[in-house]
Amino acid sequence: MEALLEEHEKLARKGNLSKSVDDVQKTIDLLVQARESIAVDPNCARVTLAKLQAPVKQSFETVNSDLKEVYKGLGNYSKALDKKFKDKPLPTTDHDALSSHPALINRAVAMHLLREGQFSVASTFLTDATNRPPHSDPRPGIPNSHSNPEDSLGIDSLKSEALRKQFADMYHILHAMKQERNLLPAIDWARTNSKSLETRGSNLEFELGKLQFVWLFTGGPNPNDPGSRFQSQQQALQYAQRDLVHFQGRYLKEMTQLSGAMAFSPNLSQSPYRRIFHNDSAWEDLASSFTREFCSLLGLSADSPLHIAATAGAIALPTLLKLQTIMKEKRTEWTTQHELPVEIPLPPAYHFHSIFVCPVSKEQTTDDNPPMMMPCGHVVAQESLMRLAKGSRFKCPYCPNESRPEDAKRLYM
Repeated sequence: MEALLEEHEKLARKGNLSKSVDDVQKTIDLLVQARESIAVDPNCARVTLAKLQAPVKQSFETVNSDLKEVYKGLGNYSKALDKKFKDKPLPTTDHDALSSHPALINRAVAMHLLREGQFSVASTFLTDATNRPPHSDPRPGIPNSHSNPEDSLGIDSLKSEALRKQFADMYHILHAMKQERNLLPAIDWARTNSKSLETRGSNLEFELGKLQFVWLFTGGPNPNDPGSRFQSQQQALQYAQRDLVHFQGRYLKEMTQLSGAMAFSPNLSQSPYRRIFHNDSAWEDLASSFTREFCSLLGLSADSPLHIAATAGAIALPTLLKLQTIMKEKRTEWTTQHELPVEIPLPPAYHFHSIFVCPVSKEQTTDDNPPMMMPCGHVVAQESLMRLAKGSRFKCPYCPNESRPEDAKRLYM
């Protein structure tokens, strides 16, 4: 990527159009002056236009010269992009696992728009999707989406104003927190949902109160005003006595640190409490925690599933493209629909579910072929279990113990 970055920097230097804009403006000024002169004395039109030819021509040549550098930079940058990111066709398959669930795709798009605060766009999308419902895949063997129980997860379930209002409230609170350094809306929300947060084991309410104390203690809205520093510290102390006292039982250590820091107020940056009162990422970290808890109480993940799916797909594309090339050379086909034919390395943040591969058949288990644990503790896929049992007692392939098919229990991973 070094070559691409170098071309990008060159483009940033050469692609500045401010000089070209100035030259164009000079040409416009010349034309305006000529028009005004002719309007005052029409008889001088021929002379004025004759005098105008040379400067206008020179101005156009200057603009063209400026634009040549810009076009040259764009050309070199485009070539660098094409060289680095070669245009390759996306991998194709006759087995589209999502073709029979168009309503779920629409739901994912609508939910992403709502999460991003694009409420008007989400409303338009929902209206269009409802007026023109998606059609199921007409190919043989593909089930009709309208006959599936997932219909209850479709677009209609999102047309609730309550859900939109919830996300609007979330963005209002985040705006106040990030842009205005105002934690009070978030604190009010946390108090309203205190029981639910406590049930989840969340410390969001205390962290909000703690940051509010730090914000007041370090000057509040006027951090650079030495005259108001003492008054702000008194406000912080009053806030702790009024609103944080009930956290002593659960967060006694943190409360002790907050109160102990007051003795070091003249020199907090050199004190043991520096990491509490001089944490540059505290606001951003708390905003992320708030978003995560807010979505969790709505029964949603903190990150957009559509964004996660698109990112994981982008990571998997190089491997799939290489696989498609190899299969084309060997004249083989990808016939699996519910699993990938090769391992796709994804970052740990994208590992959500455990995967079990049957040690007998070497196949990944699915909902139709779930993992089954025998009384001895060993696990195989259900189809392997049936082949081993053949309707009667069978011996475990990994130990001498015998069991019956009905003794095996399904595992949920």
